[in-house]
Amino acid sequence: MGGISLSVHPLFYIFGLYYALTGRIFVFVIYTITAVAHELGHSFSAAGAGYRLNKITLMPFGAVVSGNIDGLKFSDEIKIALSGPTLNLLIGMLFVATWWIYPESYAYTDVVAEANFAMALINFLPVFPLDGGRILSAYLSGKFGEKRAGKICGVIGGMVAGVLFALFILTLFYTVNVSLLFFSLFVIFGTFGKAKNNKYIKIYNSLTVEKLKRGMPFKKQALEKNASVKKMMSILDENAVNEIAVFDGERQIALLSQERIGKIIEKGNLYAKLAEYL
Repeated sequence: MGGISLSVHPLFYIFGLYYALTGRIFVFVIYTITAVAHELGHSFSAAGAGYRLNKITLMPFGAVVSGNIDGLKFSDEIKIALSGPTLNLLIGMLFVATWWIYPESYAYTDVVAEANFAMALINFLPVFPLDGGRILSAYLSGKFGEKRAGKICGVIGGMVAGVLFALFILTLFYTVNVSLLFFSLFVIFGTFGKAKNNKYIKIYNSLTVEKLKRGMPFKKQALEKNASVKKMMSILDENAVNEIAVFDGERQIALLSQERIGKIIEKGNLYAKLAEYL
């Protein structure tokens, strides 16, 4: 299985240049690290649910995870989407708690706490490619269907982008806020670009000659026959050759090889029972 690839959106470079020219490069670095931490929250949650992140794209106000998976329940997508901002909130609260114990640390950590709280709050906005947009889309898709949900999300995204751009225009008459311009462009790209199709990717091992030449551990685990394919996916070790013993009560009824595991995941229903493929 390949690793997670990292790419950078052009707006991210422009945003970084703006911060550098205004003498706030340190703040930009902190926000970038915060965005990576945000994506790690998604990554841990996805791995625990049996998925993995395929690609991370750094954006001016966060990052976008991409990949694709058929049959992903909307409830799972909501849980994974919530994990990123939740981690940011926990990190922010950790620093606030630290200030109570060591007040002198405030001067050195206030930007970190601010960045994490801001990242969490921004990502709760109901627009793509932010997590709030994913959550809204998943909820509406379950209620009205994906096509209608896409139209509703598009209208909301367009309205939010319009409001942000209007606020930027207003700042031209007072103190110019370039961040509002970047944010409005960010929402436009997310709403009408391909970011709304970014989901998650199935987790399964693909052995390569290169991996085997280096040597790989062999991992054997056991599951009950009524366990779901998704549950099997969640216990796989991506850095090992996997084998799953399937039991009916105390009796072993099947032994799934690496190859067979991959075929079940590739063709099977994530929420089906293993017994259906034996």
